[in-house]
Amino acid sequence: MTNGSAAIQTKSLTILEDQMQHELLACKKARQYAQSFENPALKNLAETVAQRHCERFDRLFNYLNSHA
Repeated sequence: MTNGSAAIQTKSLTILEDQMQHELLACKKARQYAQSFENPALKNLAETVAQRHCERFDRLFNYLNSHA
């Protein structure tokens, strides 16, 4: 890793990796719940929660790629 200002420190990379794993897992779980619910309101809520977790994962992923 370079010493430039754009380089991410090892500790920060570990934190990013952990957060990405949590967001991806939350997205997958919410999608599973959305598929299992019969109540349309609960189904929509779970789909919204899944979408938001996936968006956060994507933002973290894009942040990481912008520092590669």
